Amino acid sequence: MSDLRKSLVLHGGVLVLLFGLQFVLPAYHHGVVARVMVMASYAIGYNVLFGYTGLLSLGHAMFFAAGMYGMGLTVGVLGTAPALAFGVVAGALLAAVVGALALRTAGVAFMIVTLMFAQAGYLTILYFGTYTRGDEGFVIPQAQRVLGAVDLSDPANRYFAALALFALCLMVSLRLVHTSFGRVLIAIRENEERARMLGYNVFARKWAAVVISGTLSAAAGAFYGLLFGYAGASFAGVQYSIFPLLWVLLGGAGTVLGPLVGTLFMFYLIDLSSGVTSAYMLIAGVALVLLTLFAQQGLMGEVRARVWRWLP
Repeated sequence: MSDLRKSLVLHGGVLVLLFGLQFVLPAYHHGVVARVMVMASYAIGYNVLFGYTGLLSLGHAMFFAAGMYGMGLTVGVLGTAPALAFGVVAGALLAAVVGALALRTAGVAFMIVTLMFAQAGYLTILYFGTYTRGDEGFVIPQAQRVLGAVDLSDPANRYFAALALFALCLMVSLRLVHTSFGRVLIAIRENEERARMLGYNVFARKWAAVVISGTLSAAAGAFYGLLFGYAGASFAGVQYSIFPLLWVLLGGAGTVLGPLVGTLFMFYLIDLSSGVTSAYMLIAGVALVLLTLFAQQGLMGEVRARVWRWLP
């Protein structure tokens, strides 16, 4: 069996497993896994930029929030489907502008510039609190969380919508890895100067990676607001730029399944440890340190290095 076929079977099997879990999971875990799939979609967007292109961003929350607020502020006027599209387009346009400006820098400077843009976005949300409700946020009414004839506030429908989003983001990431464009991104990550010497337009490809990454992140934000019925300024804060970085590092940067594994691991680590002690973040921190020391490539990265070398 070819490596490509193995990859398709593995990732298709993961989607089938997630589909089947809908029918057997208890109510609590059913909701958690739905939330994990949406946030894993956000992490997949981040992985395109960090894992495959080698660009460390500390401002991805602005794209997530752009999708969330683009959808949340227009759903009552435009309707559900147009509002979702508006949120995704808002994130894509923001990514295009931010990418064009931030990519004039490199390394630590790029990281700082993206952080500054994200903070500007966060402060903008607070400034226009009349519309955004600031830190308090706003609830999206159940009547507006209907796509066609499907009520997305229903747990089963919400799960399938989250699975559809995750499947789309996963397939985009998997397809990207197997294209010449994706291979050039990896080449830029490994040795940018050599890629430039080979004649590739490095700036254009890095800019395209920022736009793709921002678009996927905005889609996750739009779906999160719609499926869980809430939009708030906290989702534009620094912590929501750090979270996808942690999820990707834990799961394995530069692996297609890494974002899902890292997100699932972190969600349940915090959930289980919080039931044992109020110092649950200490347990999470210790686990992160141990993983950093003994699984430096992340969980799926170690699987690729030790078992399945064909893993994308």
